[in-house]
Amino acid sequence: MSGAVPGGWKAFFWLACLYNLVIGLGAFLAAPWGSPDAVSAVLVACFGIVYGLVARDPVRFAPVLIPGIVGKAMVVLMIGLPNWRVGGDPALGAIVAGDLLFATGFAIFLWRQSRHA
Repeated sequence: MSGAVPGGWKAFFWLACLYNLVIGLGAFLAAPWGSPDAVSAVLVACFGIVYGLVARDPVRFAPVLIPGIVGKAMVVLMIGLPNWRVGGDPALGAIVAGDLLFATGFAIFLWRQSRHA
C-alpha cells in the first residue's frame, strides 16, 4: 500500500532514475557489443528503471533502495576513490560523486521511513 512522503522525495527519485538511465545508456552506446562494459551499462540503466518505480510509490518500493545503496557504495569505493585523486579521470570522478549523493539520499530516506513506520 502506498503512503505519503514528504515533499521533494518523488522528484529526487525521478532524478535518480534519469541519472542512471542517461549514464547507463550513454555507457552502453559507447561500449563494444557484448563486452563487460556494455553489460555493466545495462545494469546501471536497469537500476534507473528501479528508481523510477520508487519515484512512483516511494513507500511501497523503499526496500529496493537497499541494493541501490550497496551498488552505489561499491562504485564509489572502486571507481570514485581512484578518480578523486590527482591523476584520476575528472569525468568519472564527477559521475561517481553523483552516485555518492544518491546513495546518501537513499539512506536518509530509508532512515526517515523507518523512524515513521
